[in-house]
Amino acid sequence: MHNVAYNTNQKICPKISMITKSPFRKQIIVPMSQDNINTIIIHANKHIFNINRLLKSIKSDVMANFIYLDSRGIVVTTNKIALSSDMNIIEKYIKESNNINSNDVLSS
Repeated sequence: MHNVAYNTNQKICPKISMITKSPFRKQIIVPMSQDNINTIIIHANKHIFNINRLLKSIKSDVMANFIYLDSRGIVVTTNKIALSSDMNIIEKYIKESNNINSNDVLSS
């Protein structure tokens, strides 16, 4: 009865921790103000699609995966390490996005 009440015969499942390999080399941090961050995050899917379209047009192997918030601005994660030309495309796109104050986006 004690075993049934306290489930002592059940197997305990181990907790699994997620580990990512070298994430910082695949992240592009774009510093900007909170107003611009909110504008970018609201339409993040559209921005990822457009960034990938631009990267594909220059025949880059890099693809943007997603955008998330950081204490300094936004972070665009990529599938591979981005070259400077890829980072320039992403930065240029973000600066030229609608409703973004481009003076507030700092160059990397």
